[in-house]
Order: sequence, then C-alpha cells, then structure tokens
Amino acid sequence: MKLHLLDRASAKHSSFTVSMNQSPYFLKVWHHHPELELVVIRKSTGTRFIGDSIEKFEEGEVVLIGRNLPHMWLNDECYFEKNSTLVAEAVVIYFSENFLGDGFLRAPEMRSIANLFERARRGIKFIGLPPKLIDDLENLNGLHGFDKTMGFVNVLNKLSKHSRYRFLSSAGFVDSFKEAENENLDRIYAYIFKNFNTPIRSRDVADVANMNASAFSRFFKRIHQKTFTRYLNEIRIGYACKLLMENKNTVTSVCFESGFNNISNFNRQFKSIVGMSPSDYIKLYA
Repeated sequence: MKLHLLDRASAKHSSFTVSMNQSPYFLKVWHHHPELELVVIRKSTGTRFIGDSIEKFEEGEVVLIGRNLPHMWLNDECYFEKNSTLVAEAVVIYFSENFLGDGFLRAPEMRSIANLFERARRGIKFIGLPPKLIDDLENLNGLHGFDKTMGFVNVLNKLSKHSRYRFLSSAGFVDSFKEAENENLDRIYAYIFKNFNTPIRSRDVADVANMNASAFSRFFKRIHQKTFTRYLNEIRIGYACKLLMENKNTVTSVCFESGFNNISNFNRQFKSIVGMSPSDYIKLYA
C-alpha cells in the first residue's frame, strides 16, 4: 500500500474547499496532503485508517485530520460488489492552517482554533456533537463569500471548544512524520499496513527499510517509544476490535484474521492493549 501525496489545494477564488462527495465507494488510496481535512460521514460504513489507527467507521461520525497525516477510508466489501446499489456520501472540507492569512492563528481570539489544529495532527474523532453544529457544517456547501467564510470560522470555533473527542493516531507515529523526508519510513508504514495480518517479523520490515535487524530495532524504538512487536500487536488488535464490533466473526476467527497464530497469545495481547478480554469487548459493543 504505497503512500500517495494528493493535491487538495483550494481554487484560486476560495480560501478553502467544501464539497459533497457521493460515489459508489470512497477513494481507495492511502494518501496525505498538506491541507487539513474535516469530514462528516453521511452514508457509508467501512474501515478508517488514520496514521497507525485502524477502526470501523459509520454514518454520522465527524473527523478532523491534520496536515500530512496519512489516511484512507476503505468501504466494506459489499460496496465493491458488482451489482451494489450502495452509496458512500460525505461532506469534506479541505483547508490550510493559514487559510485566512499568516497572522490568523496568532490572534489572541483564535487561540482555541490554533490549539484545535495542533491536536488535529494526531487525527480527532468528535463525540456527541450537537446536531445543530453538524447541520451548520453540512450547510457550508450552500453558502458563498463572506457568509461561507464566517460560517466556517464559527464551526471551527465550536469544534475547538467541544470537550468530547479522542485522538486517533499515536503521538509516536505523528512525530516520525515531523522528521526530514524519509523514504524508509514511507516504506516501513506501507509494508506494515499491507501485511499486518500476515506472519511478518521485524527482520522482514528491516529488509524493506534496507537496515540490519539491530539498527532497525533501535531506529523503530526511538521513533515510536515502543518495540516493533508492541507496535504491530497494537495495529492487529485495533483491526480485531473493528471485526468484533462488526459482530460477523467468532473470537477464534478474529484471532487468525488479525495476524495472530494462537488464541492464548491473542487473548493476552488483547487484554494488555484494550484492558479487557475479547469476550467482554463483544458484550460492551453488542
């Protein structure tokens, strides 16, 4: 899964872009761009990849993705069936941090919005947003000029002060992208996301990065503040949670589909990372 840089720049006559995306399924590309991305999922279900987060997404969720944070929205398999009549629909806003000028975020009145943009570096999923705020966000597509800009600033202000949210990607993943352009990191992440549910070892990833095993181990731990094995297990357990929430698989099948080769290790890692057993997790989301 190669990481692609996409052009999401706004047109010359606008400081940001609001669009209603409607298609049989979302763009199936692991990508990033320098613009922030604010998304409202109106119709569709599937798996959301943001940084090193893998979770199920569903209708109604609102997510803010920071600049250059890799992401992909992968619809469920039913959306790709030959005779599918399903529709993937989302309101998406692309904008740069300085869309109202270089001094915009330095103004005291914009401090909370500046903080929102900083938090968005890890990807934010908002929880329990007022329906009126979501309506205001969706209605931006029908506004023009000054009203559209002020409406968007008002939405950002309210989002910045909404206290219920959670981060999606780990700080370690984001910090690695702050370093100088590093093709090794791109190759490492692409390989992990493509193969996380297969029997991969740190030496396999080291080969992809053109490093020896010891050097890779030190490099990875410095970037993520955790071992490669722990990181891989967190990715696999995140995917397992998605499968368990879909309630389509038994715990045993989820174990193997997530890349673990025995149920006892799967149960142990699941409890270590999630804080409960897979069976208790199922009860929580049933």
